[in-house]
Amino acid sequence: MKNRIIQITVLIISGMLAVFNILLFGGKHYSAATLLAAFLACLPFYFSFERQNYGKSKEIMMISIMTALSVCGRIVFGFIPFFKPVTAITIISGMYLGYSAGFVTGSFSALISNIYFGHGPWTIFQMCSWGLIGCLAGVIGKKLENKIYIIFFSIFSGTIFSVIMDLWTVLNIEGKFSLSRYMAVFMSGIPVTVTYSVSNIIFLMLMQKPFGRKLERAKLKYGIFKSK
Repeated sequence: MKNRIIQITVLIISGMLAVFNILLFGGKHYSAATLLAAFLACLPFYFSFERQNYGKSKEIMMISIMTALSVCGRIVFGFIPFFKPVTAITIISGMYLGYSAGFVTGSFSALISNIYFGHGPWTIFQMCSWGLIGCLAGVIGKKLENKIYIIFFSIFSGTIFSVIMDLWTVLNIEGKFSLSRYMAVFMSGIPVTVTYSVSNIIFLMLMQKPFGRKLERAKLKYGIFKSK
């Protein structure tokens, strides 16, 4: 089921961009097609979240708490560009609460925090980016407790976030996808990607153990997330 969810997402993100653009828009309005595809990419995770019977109020409350901490962390560190704990908290949620909870935490962190930072078409791309990172963290699970895994996945998360958000940047500038423009944007944004990655490493190193202990204790005490 986990692999199927990831496969569906990858197919939607990569394939439906071209499908919507060609079949529905005749090669025009690429930005609108991409925005629609990014929105649809979120749906399988929300459907999976519903099917997994997160009916207990305690489970929903834990996801809500992690999302709230992520949102608050983004606002508190708002004065430091590109240095936020959102990715780290999203990863921790995926590790200990499951891949669906990781996606929901990441995607809703973007949606809610942008009430403060400002909404726009980029919000959907941020939801996909952080949501996908949380999902992958859930798939990998507690292997991420290893410091080597933490460093690797932190760098990967910073890179994948930049890759997806740079796509939005190019579409916003060009109105369509341009590989040359994309490469220029990506290369010029390498310092930002490095900052993302470093912040992920720092926050994960600081937060993973204390947050993990609290989440494991809550899971055991209340008997929740048993199958996640």
